[in-house]
Amino acid sequence: MSKWFNGIGNDNDVVLFSKVRLARNLNDTPFKSRMSKDIKKSTVKKLYASIKNSSLAGDFNLVDLAENSDIKAISYAEKQYISPEFAKEKGSFLISHNEDVSIMLCEEDHIRITAFASGFDTEGAYKLADNVDNVFIESLPIAFDEKLGFLTASPINIGTGLKVSVALHLPAIKSNGGIARLSSMVGKLGLSLRPLYSENGAFYLLTNQVSLGLTEKSAIDNINAVTVQIIRQERNLRDVMKNSEAWEDKLYRSMGTLKMARRLEFSEFIELISDVRLGIALGFFNTDIGVIGSLIHTLANGTVLSDEDSEDEPELAPKLRAKIIRENLN
Repeated sequence: MSKWFNGIGNDNDVVLFSKVRLARNLNDTPFKSRMSKDIKKSTVKKLYASIKNSSLAGDFNLVDLAENSDIKAISYAEKQYISPEFAKEKGSFLISHNEDVSIMLCEEDHIRITAFASGFDTEGAYKLADNVDNVFIESLPIAFDEKLGFLTASPINIGTGLKVSVALHLPAIKSNGGIARLSSMVGKLGLSLRPLYSENGAFYLLTNQVSLGLTEKSAIDNINAVTVQIIRQERNLRDVMKNSEAWEDKLYRSMGTLKMARRLEFSEFIELISDVRLGIALGFFNTDIGVIGSLIHTLANGTVLSDEDSEDEPELAPKLRAKIIRENLN
């Protein structure tokens, strides 16, 4: 089955993917911070049974991280299916067959649903998450207050419990020195813009910060409206790049390095693949942008080592990464 990150999606020249997260809790169970081991174990079983006994039963696999290696757990966190803290705790989560939906069981909240869609498709990601959310709401006593909305472990998530994110590729805005201004602007609108891969490349995650006092539709509409403006700004700035010999030279050099390198650290790879992704958008390269998305999603250290059965040899990650890139780009 093709994974969600192999897709292309809407406005893929600027948007990598859309992500929706829903936080839910049971009203008859203490928050995780006050749980005993026995209560946590029984809660996980109850949550898993809710999915297993629903129409979604055949769509998910249960992953017990305690039965997986540390590197495998890190790989799941690298792909954003679980949090880094959850990877260390070695909890249990559910993952759909094409990996577009994950459900952490007893992380900070009892239920953390995360759904992905390729490109600019927040509504599609929300629909996936909402389908799972409905199963829990219909079968379990979910903590909800008529005034406050869904009750969560952290006060900042009270209300809808919804986080909507759009992963953006903004090399033109970054090169023009506009990221700080953009971050300040979206902050005033209740959104945040932060680097997706540390400071490497030009990848950023736009996320709503307000969940109280807004409907799910309003939150999605707000981030969609801002995203449309950012896409327009990025494309306008890219038009200038098309006729720049300096940029053309830089992008071709980056492609050449990726096609020829024998060792690549992940940070260097992200810098180079950011250039290549821009080169595709500007028409310099005819590489499938879906291939680029797949490489970005699967070439962090833990994932490379896990997929290549080299978990006990972390020093091989740069070599294995370069080999995979050559095989996909040449």
